[in-house]
Amino acid sequence: MDLEQGAAVAHEQWSGWMKYLFEKSTQNADGTVTIPQWAVGRWTRQMNTPYSELPESEKESDRMEAQKYLCGDS
Repeated sequence: MDLEQGAAVAHEQWSGWMKYLFEKSTQNADGTVTIPQWAVGRWTRQMNTPYSELPESEKESDRMEAQKYLCGDS
């Protein structure tokens, strides 16, 4: 995989995450977005937990994302 392919995969992963984030959040009339409390709690815990300490189901989700990156799959 060259730099441009890697950058395209990185963008696709980021774009997918943002779509998911906005799907789970509330769009406010003023253009802001409110993230639900359950998501803030879960994502805060996940970002502060080393990969090695994540539950197996969350590790599997990360593995699926890594597979996309390593194989250039979308």
